[in-house]
Amino acid sequence: MSAVERRLRRVIDHVHADPGRAHSLDDLADVAAMSRFHWHRVWRQHMGETQAVWLRRIRMHMAASELARSRPDDLGELARRVGYPDVDSFARAFAAQYGMTPRRFRDRGGPLPLLSDMRGETMAYPVEIRDIPVRRLFGLPHIGAYYRIAEAYDRLGATVAARDLTQVLGPMIAIFYDDINTVPEAELTSFAALVAQNDMPLPEGLEERRLPPGPAAVLTFRGPYADLPQGYDHLFRTWFPASGREPSGEALYELYLNTPLDTAPEDLVTEIHFPLKPA
Repeated sequence: MSAVERRLRRVIDHVHADPGRAHSLDDLADVAAMSRFHWHRVWRQHMGETQAVWLRRIRMHMAASELARSRPDDLGELARRVGYPDVDSFARAFAAQYGMTPRRFRDRGGPLPLLSDMRGETMAYPVEIRDIPVRRLFGLPHIGAYYRIAEAYDRLGATVAARDLTQVLGPMIAIFYDDINTVPEAELTSFAALVAQNDMPLPEGLEERRLPPGPAAVLTFRGPYADLPQGYDHLFRTWFPASGREPSGEALYELYLNTPLDTAPEDLVTEIHFPLKPA
């Protein structure tokens, strides 16, 4: 592992350990053990965004996930947990990222709707059955809440950028091995990965896994990652009971067709892959 990669990983681990604390850019340069005049340029060159934008994106994703999952009444407490001193500053940052206030995002009505998007417009979740080829993956494991898998992706991104592998790996795939209804959140296991070419050697520090070939139901979801449970609900409550198909027993996974680095949350496109037994 190069010195740059160690520095990137050190900062990533430091922030993800407590995203809500006051992380000044100078403090992060100190964590990296590099002059602040150089570190911020090194970070942007390798990670594709400034540290300030990265930190805000992490915090807003955590907030959106919490708003969608538990719909907290106390927005002030949520604001403090994600690093904002009051609701007003939190609401401004959230609206800049998601195009609506935290209150509106939370109050979109009762259980998350299955067939409406974040703007309340009617939408469909197209599902098609595809024959999927074997996929070779390089990545890093994650243990804990699935919505925190971004921590593993940040570490993976640092490794890929520091070793100049950005152009030869991709797209992103996340494998989710456990049922959130039966496994405690702290024990959930997942894998943050990038698709690799068959003849590419495994980079040091990464793990290799393979997705087996076969049929899969593929649901295409457009919108914030925090709203992906809507897609799963549609897949399992509506499509699967009427499909006449049987699951293969392989883990579900998500394939990300674009990235939050350059795409607004409402325009993110994710494919949910549900492996099936042959018909």
